Amino acid sequence: MDFEHSAKAKEYQEKMWEFMNSHIFPAEKTWNEWRANAGYDNHDLPPVMHELKEEAKKRGLWNLFLKDVSGMNNVEYASIAEITGWVPEVAPESINCAAPDTGNMETLHLFGNKEQQQEWLEPLLAGEIRSAFAMTEPRVASSDAQNIETRIESDGDDYVINGRKWWISGTADERCKIFILMGKTDPNAHPHKQQSMILVPRDTPGVNVIRHLPVFGYQDQHGHSEIEFKDVRVPKKNLLMNEGDGFMIAQGRLGPGRIHHCMRLIGMGERAIKLMVERAASRHVFGGPMIEQGVVRDQIARSRIELDQARLMVQKAAWLIDTTGSAKGAQIEIAAIKANTPAVVCGILDRAIQIHGGGGVSDDFPLANMYAQARTLRLADGPDEVHIRTVARKEIAKHVQK
Repeated sequence: MDFEHSAKAKEYQEKMWEFMNSHIFPAEKTWNEWRANAGYDNHDLPPVMHELKEEAKKRGLWNLFLKDVSGMNNVEYASIAEITGWVPEVAPESINCAAPDTGNMETLHLFGNKEQQQEWLEPLLAGEIRSAFAMTEPRVASSDAQNIETRIESDGDDYVINGRKWWISGTADERCKIFILMGKTDPNAHPHKQQSMILVPRDTPGVNVIRHLPVFGYQDQHGHSEIEFKDVRVPKKNLLMNEGDGFMIAQGRLGPGRIHHCMRLIGMGERAIKLMVERAASRHVFGGPMIEQGVVRDQIARSRIELDQARLMVQKAAWLIDTTGSAKGAQIEIAAIKANTPAVVCGILDRAIQIHGGGGVSDDFPLANMYAQARTLRLADGPDEVHIRTVARKEIAKHVQK
């Protein structure tokens, strides 16, 4: 195997690190102060983000996740996603590579028709609006998407949507103008043909945001919301592909997106290790530097070993998507990294918090907030247990004949 980064990846890595050091790290403090002063229930965009976006465009750091724009494959872009993970609240959006927009833009790029792309994909690529993906529901175990109850029913030239969704990321931000919603068009069809995806403009009558949900008591700028869809009527032209294609579209959307999530997590882990070492080197306990304590060195070493293992797994999954041409060719590997990476990074962040003492759970350091994000990703895009089930099923099939 060749572990050398391509020339294109190296070029973008250098440009991204220059941007991080000159603009993103300084802006992190400005971002946090603005949000604290405005109140965390305020979901307006801190003004510094507008400045960062303009700077990113000037530097050619824009929409890098999309191969047709940047020319980078999944392995190459993975290295950029890792860098943005060092400041996860600011860096991804500054280059228009933040979830859930990336997955929604890929969905529209792959499965939208020309009219849908012109109306929604183009302003998303320009960074003029944001979007949300409405799939998870409060009344059912959404880890099994076959449980989804939201109905999309045909009525003349329209579809009528009824249901309730929650943990819909991005909705608290008023820039969110479009939902990609997954619901059932035919409950009697084959289990994987019951679902469809449809575009629902935010301002459509009947779309009611019930509340914005906190994560460990903290409200993200873009928010995670519970939404009621009550007799929501949209034209049939808003359907993505055909009725019953929802599962197929979901797999095309979630595969690369899980690579992005996992590589951003790797970036969080790298920053946590850096902070862990710096903190241990600056504190004295029991007559000497904390960093000389064997238990501390053990935590640092284990963190490095585990993070490098996780990175290699993610890179392999990205490589398989590139070489096979689809996420289906890396199904097991994608499941494995989605179950492994958030848990590994949560462990590293927990160690870093422990070494920081009380400061680790405060807002004086980014660790507590990063832990909340990493812990959430053990649930988002499918909980650990679902992905472990997928890996186990494949492994058992290798050795047990029916």
